[in-house]
Amino acid sequence: MWLRITFAGCLFLLGGLLSSADGYRILFLAPFPGPSHWLMLKHFIRELTDRQHQVTCITSFPYGEPLPNYDEVLIDPPYPIRETFPVEGLFDASQTSDFDKLNMYWDLGLNTSEYGLESANVRQFIARTDLTFDLVVAEQFFQESWLMFANKYSAPIVTISTYGYSDFFDQIMGLRTPWSFVPHMVLSYTDSMSIDERAYNFALSLYDRFWRYWWYLGCQDRIAWSAFGINFLGTRVSDLEQSISVILVNSHPVLSNPRPTMRGLVDIGGAHIRPPAPLPHELAEFMDGARHGVIYFSLGAYMQSALMPVAKRTAILRAFGALEQRVVWKFEDDRIPPEDIPPNVMVRRWAPQNDILAHPNTVLFISHGGQFGTFEAMHHGVPVLFVPFFGDQHRNADRAVREGMAQKMSFENISEHTFGPMVRRMVERESYRARAKEIAHLFRDRLVEPMEEALYWIEYVARHKGAPRLKSKAIHLSWYEYYSLDLVLWPVLLILFLRWMYKTPNSTRKLYYKLRSIVRFPHTLHYKYHAFLRYCRQVTENLLWIKQAPNQRNRRRVYYRQD
Repeated sequence: MWLRITFAGCLFLLGGLLSSADGYRILFLAPFPGPSHWLMLKHFIRELTDRQHQVTCITSFPYGEPLPNYDEVLIDPPYPIRETFPVEGLFDASQTSDFDKLNMYWDLGLNTSEYGLESANVRQFIARTDLTFDLVVAEQFFQESWLMFANKYSAPIVTISTYGYSDFFDQIMGLRTPWSFVPHMVLSYTDSMSIDERAYNFALSLYDRFWRYWWYLGCQDRIAWSAFGINFLGTRVSDLEQSISVILVNSHPVLSNPRPTMRGLVDIGGAHIRPPAPLPHELAEFMDGARHGVIYFSLGAYMQSALMPVAKRTAILRAFGALEQRVVWKFEDDRIPPEDIPPNVMVRRWAPQNDILAHPNTVLFISHGGQFGTFEAMHHGVPVLFVPFFGDQHRNADRAVREGMAQKMSFENISEHTFGPMVRRMVERESYRARAKEIAHLFRDRLVEPMEEALYWIEYVARHKGAPRLKSKAIHLSWYEYYSLDLVLWPVLLILFLRWMYKTPNSTRKLYYKLRSIVRFPHTLHYKYHAFLRYCRQVTENLLWIKQAPNQRNRRRVYYRQD
């Protein structure tokens, strides 16, 4: 008996070792200190470790629980993003221009990239020479200098875009973004733009492409060279971008704006969504007993409800107290006096958002408009009232409003007399819920689950040590070659040159002799030049002669003696 148990244990251990040996060594780069980004990337780490891959992650956040096959290098202390972009200011700030948004993204990317690479733990990790990796997986969020890790370990690259598409993704894969119907990432336009919208989209996209290439990437180069040393001075970030094998984009192939694509651009919108888990007992009782439905209110992981002005908080609580529905409000501390909380409102410091939205009694989601929460609402078919603040939140809100499953209101316009009627109208009108269910059907109608597709391509790139066939050779073409303008330009230049030679033979001869006085041409070249000149003039005259009327040809045609 004991022999059998021992033998079975050895087989189990051997099987674990073999499966672990079959896994890949993956360096996972998640330096951006955004909590919502990390919550999505954690799902990828768990899935990769469950498949017996050895994952080493550089991150600003500890994973929070023991995980097999997982090592982490912490950026400690993390970048002080809440001090740099204080939430209190975002509650009061008005919407900035689209050009300011771009500059904000670039500044944030440069600051967080440099801060992370200068962290003591990361510097020690870079200095190690005993590590090898089969693959680098990096978040695609303005930390391009971190791609230098792929050059250090000679590993292929897969990136994960947590915010959706950018125009430079197309360039990485050998495409040129058609600005006539593909709006810039910060804009809320559709693929059917008016002439004014197309003009503005063109100006913004051109500004993005020019300054990103000539200024922003140069700054990322200097950050990378400073962190990795003189051995990497010849490697540019723009070249490393061209070596990216696959970009996993947090976008939906049907519900997002249509755009040209390449096999290396993979839509994985909704990859972070998991089957709903049972709710905590107290929360389950509260929601199960809601005869008129439940409203869920959350401003996400970064925009915290606890930091909003007291006057706004009071107005929202009074509006909730006048509703028939029950309300679950994710509020991050206990500063609300209990007597100010209406009996139909449950305030929780943390709430399982995906599980709440999956509950059949949930009738409305009040959200700031983050990408992840928007996709969860679409997946579960819940109407949304958006209160956007910054970044991509306005874009996400506008797209959902156009789909007919949402409404949008400004935070500064929230009062007891405006917020309550808006919530009541969305709950009472069945059209919002019906449209949300239609969107949910479209969202879930996929050939394969997005996380499974993402993992397939990650392992594909590691298995084949890169995937150059997933992108076009057009990455090596200049813009005029891409559009075949050179095929038009050279004949035009040749025709203009021949026309100039025909009309100004004396100037042509003077130019030749002046060049000859400066540069001593071989003696035979002199005769070849004159022969070529006579030939060009004869061809030009004959072409003009053909265009003349028949009765005029004999008078205008000129013959030249052939040498």
